[in-house]
Amino acid sequence: MAEDERQQERDRGRQQEREHEHVRVAVIGSGFGGLGAAVRLRREGITDFVVLERASAVGGTWRDNSYPGCACDVPSHLYSFSFAPNPDWPRTFSGQEKIQEYLEQVADTFRLRPHIRLDTEVKLMRWDAEKLWWEIETSDGTLTADVVVSATGPLSDPKLPDIPGLDTFEGKVFHSARWDHDYDLRGKRVAMIGTGASAIQIVPAIQREVGRLTLFQRTPPWVMPRMDRPISRAERWLHRQLPFTTQARRGILWGIRELQVQAFTKRPNELGAVEQLAKRNIARAIKDRGLRAKLTPSYRIGCKRILLSNTYYPALAQPNVDVVASGLSEVRGNTVVAADGTETEVDAIIFGTGFHVTDMPIANRVVGPDGVTMMETWKDGMKSLRGATAAGFPNFMTVIGPNTGLGNSSMILMIESQLNYLADYMRQLDVLGDRAALSVRTSAVHAWNDKVQERMKRTVWNTGGCNSWYLDENGVNTTIWPGTTSEFRAATRRVDLAEYEVVRPPKRDAAPAPRTPDKSTSRTTKKAEAKA
Repeated sequence: MAEDERQQERDRGRQQEREHEHVRVAVIGSGFGGLGAAVRLRREGITDFVVLERASAVGGTWRDNSYPGCACDVPSHLYSFSFAPNPDWPRTFSGQEKIQEYLEQVADTFRLRPHIRLDTEVKLMRWDAEKLWWEIETSDGTLTADVVVSATGPLSDPKLPDIPGLDTFEGKVFHSARWDHDYDLRGKRVAMIGTGASAIQIVPAIQREVGRLTLFQRTPPWVMPRMDRPISRAERWLHRQLPFTTQARRGILWGIRELQVQAFTKRPNELGAVEQLAKRNIARAIKDRGLRAKLTPSYRIGCKRILLSNTYYPALAQPNVDVVASGLSEVRGNTVVAADGTETEVDAIIFGTGFHVTDMPIANRVVGPDGVTMMETWKDGMKSLRGATAAGFPNFMTVIGPNTGLGNSSMILMIESQLNYLADYMRQLDVLGDRAALSVRTSAVHAWNDKVQERMKRTVWNTGGCNSWYLDENGVNTTIWPGTTSEFRAATRRVDLAEYEVVRPPKRDAAPAPRTPDKSTSRTTKKAEAKA
């Protein structure tokens, strides 16, 4: 047999093995949530798991968002895992490249690479009620898993508005999360659509090189100064030599933000003083009264995420920048038309229009035992128990699920809390035995959601007078957690079995004839064959 034929035979063998593979846990996504879940599973002694990643590298949103100026608006020492501190952060607020490097380092340090399958997109997941496992169809074959952990994250799928005539535009079009690095912006006439966290970083990063920049703004954001600076060599040396100093720094950053939560969740009127500081920030950089009026929000600060930048307002004041206080409504050839009728001829359109947050696309690919997708179950709004489990979908857990977002602190804190919940979930399944699954009770989901939404009524996100991406199409805030990270940590410390039904295989009238288990149902057989 020729070598190429032998290789083809080996490839077919691997494909057949992959088609019949079964694992204890399948993790979807390799951003902070997915890598964190993988680390926690290993620390719990669970090594029979895979991490399925649709892209060619780990990193999630920090891999995808590589636009000019991309950086985090949470301090570096707080925006990192508590179990993987990094003493060598170069700045107090790190850029995208350094965060991506950190995530690659986490994958290496905790020996996650053998579990990670890159370029493997999940197409569909179906619950098998007889075998009590998930059948997962991917771009690289099919496998089954007892438990699925969805860590795709809310900032994974870009949201593009449906603009009439956009398909006829002859220039370049791309979303901030799909930046085209091959396209040269120098001297070009560019339309920037949106004024969210990505846009306020992109605008100052490209303003000097483009010929003309037109910013289309539906509503202005509140922007505060960014207290960013290099972290000195002495500080980094101290953090390496005395690790408790890194923990102390993280603790101080966390504590300050915990104290701020009351103003957001219970006393929004106290944010008025912060609002005055934000107005002064505008006045320092914007001398033109007309432009200043355009850039001053009419809603309470905090209703939308407070953004941080020292360069956004100065960039908007430059002579090659125009601010259109209206959203994009139409494209006519190379002319973009705002809702107020303003027309601008451009060479490129960059969308900074956010992501599918309140309608997670992964939900369309999850089919429960009754044949209904999670998206259909959530047609009236996303709901889950403790941001983790949804009614009707046994042994399926979401990291950064409904109402786990934060308006003023680090999402890593919320992720680690949900990893605690995942760890106890797996312990409970071990106690129940192999032929059991957990399905959250609908009553438990409703009780938790009712409590969350009742607390939400007083918050600045619901009373601040804005229409933010935190709200779904029904005006319900299904995104933000209306409390402190400490409260959420306490709420997810343990799994309460009273909130779940224990699912067993359906009973049969007569026991089936014994048969030899195949690879799809027996991990013992797989291990024995591997040794042979």
